[in-house]
Amino acid sequence: MKFRAKIVDTACLNHFTRVSSMIAKLAKTCTLRISPDKLNFVLSDKVANGGVSMWCELEQEDFFSEFQMEGVSAENNEIYLELTSENLSRALKTAQNARTLKIKLTNKHFPCLTVSIELQLSVSSSSRVVTHDIPVKVIPRKLWKDLQEPTIPDADVSIYLPVLKTMKSVVEKMKNISNHLIIEANLNGELNLKIETELVCVTTHFKDLGNPPLASKNASQDRNSEQMAEVHIDIRKLLQFLAGQQVNPTKATCNIVKDKIVHFDLLHEDVSLQYFIPALS
Repeated sequence: MKFRAKIVDTACLNHFTRVSSMIAKLAKTCTLRISPDKLNFVLSDKVANGGVSMWCELEQEDFFSEFQMEGVSAENNEIYLELTSENLSRALKTAQNARTLKIKLTNKHFPCLTVSIELQLSVSSSSRVVTHDIPVKVIPRKLWKDLQEPTIPDADVSIYLPVLKTMKSVVEKMKNISNHLIIEANLNGELNLKIETELVCVTTHFKDLGNPPLASKNASQDRNSEQMAEVHIDIRKLLQFLAGQQVNPTKATCNIVKDKIVHFDLLHEDVSLQYFIPALS
């Protein structure tokens, strides 16, 4: 197995740093999947057991000026590495004002992602290189089947999300009242965030959000547009997702499978993120 990549564009470097920071906020440990044309950050907790699941995809050509990899074999030309997300994020945070960033899979008594950052010294044209060795665990081929892109269930309702910062502010306040949250939406562009306790019921209404055309067409045949689909979730898991957003998405949708799961789908140019939160049993 071999992997090496290089970033020289400042905008690409800053964008990659923001993505790594987002991943660190969403998952303590994750899997980095390396293929010839994509990088994926994967969190595959068992949703059936109450864990969240994540699939973040980056097109390598949009970030790297150089990219070389050889997988475990010609038939399985991929590499799967388990790493501590914060270690990668912390290493990349030192890349402010960097000339170049190089990432390489190495073996220094144990497998590592070696991150080399060439820093521009402000007082002269000279530079210095800072190197971070991030320990990783190489995941064997037999375990790859558990780390594939999640199957997206057919949603009862799909709806565009409001501004995520606004949504985060609302959820932060609701967290002080309850650990449980009800998300409900319909095909009329209405989304409600609701908490119910023995003492109080609080609902925040969002209107005129719109629904993805294909989702509306598929669901509207047998569903009243005013009818709400709802899911009860752990409010802390939703807040973790909202607090982790470092990339302003150009498109953000919420897909509700009634009483089973809520699936968030975010897209920002060259980065896509899918995040799944299971319903409370």
